[in-house]
Amino acid sequence: MMAVGDGELAPGSQLRSVDVVLDCHYIEEAVGGFPSAFAGSFSSDPATLVLRGVSIADDGSLDSVTSYEAPGTNTDSTSPIIFEVSATLVPVPYAESLLHADCAGEEVTCEISPYSLHLADEGPSQAAWFMGTLKLSSGISIALVLKVSSDRGEDERMAVLHPRLKVPVSTEGTVLTTVEFQLSSRTPTLRTRFGTSVTLDCSFALASSSPLASLEWRLQHRGSGRRVFHYQAGDMAQAEQSAAHVDVVQLLETGDASLSLHGVGVGDEGTYICLVSTPQHQAQNIIQLQLVGEPPRVRLFPELVSREGDGATTLTCEISGYYPLDVSVKWTRKAPDDKDKVPISGSSTYFSSHRQAQDGTYSINSYLSINTARELGPVTYSCHVSHLALEEPITASAQLRAPGKHVERRASAPYCPCLSAFASTL
Repeated sequence: MMAVGDGELAPGSQLRSVDVVLDCHYIEEAVGGFPSAFAGSFSSDPATLVLRGVSIADDGSLDSVTSYEAPGTNTDSTSPIIFEVSATLVPVPYAESLLHADCAGEEVTCEISPYSLHLADEGPSQAAWFMGTLKLSSGISIALVLKVSSDRGEDERMAVLHPRLKVPVSTEGTVLTTVEFQLSSRTPTLRTRFGTSVTLDCSFALASSSPLASLEWRLQHRGSGRRVFHYQAGDMAQAEQSAAHVDVVQLLETGDASLSLHGVGVGDEGTYICLVSTPQHQAQNIIQLQLVGEPPRVRLFPELVSREGDGATTLTCEISGYYPLDVSVKWTRKAPDDKDKVPISGSSTYFSSHRQAQDGTYSINSYLSINTARELGPVTYSCHVSHLALEEPITASAQLRAPGKHVERRASAPYCPCLSAFASTL
């Protein structure tokens, strides 16, 4: 779907102003304007969000779309809360995707909650604010900072208040609001391979009365966090790592706050937070960056093992170059009389500790102790390695061969059974 401002009109299409109506939940006890980011006690009640007069590309298929009409003036505390939103100051992105979500089989999650101003100083007549959060199952995320307005003229003392929200309502009993600030992203989760370049999408739009104050990108991973990029209005942009970049020209001209990362490595994986602030408002997008698994390399050695002493031999299955950490290893044994491979477990198998290479990938060794003196051969020992980067396990095998007659006729040296190693993929 094309979002308003994100592409050219298709041939034969024209922009049309329509109302987009969404079923929402009103979250009673939100924290700092971010109701979905923090756990805690809260209540959820039905609400309706009406995006008034948003611009949609129309190729003639919107002829049956009608304007929204409020059901009436019933505003008791048990009635669903209706928020009417004007997007004349700040456009709502991805409006077409929101309008056609049902037809496209997409689910829209909508939450509205009270919003606390950031560094606000408006005196005793401070306006009421709400935060609307919209998420589509395709990944699009939109945050709307909404300011309550009124249709009853300048004398707010005569306004009728909503019995629950304690804010002015329209003559139809709806809560009238305007979009003062919107923040959006179309990629909540990105998956990439080692060494590639990626762009974390984050865009915003502000009313003229709310200039940009700062942009900050932060990374959180496994309980620790750090700042990746910071821009303060009037100052130079600061990238905390050389591989991170935000185009400040585009940031100021178009509201494109996207973060580009080059040569992605293990240290770049985690949860990224795009935090955009004005002197009054603050909103954030959360984007997960995950590294696609690197498959392991598997080698079984030694290639030749002779019967020495009591015949005790250790096979080493060397597993290297994989990411992430979790890897599964099992050993099997198959003699000629065995129909299937027989799993080997117990004290005869053990592991080394994990090792991490400079590039962030991991290695580990798995060992199998065998007694060649007890084996008449031929016997095949196999090391099977499973990892999320593999569609099928990798198998490396070593075969203990039985003595051949041509070897027994050699008088110069006694026969020594040996193991020949080979690797294959199941």
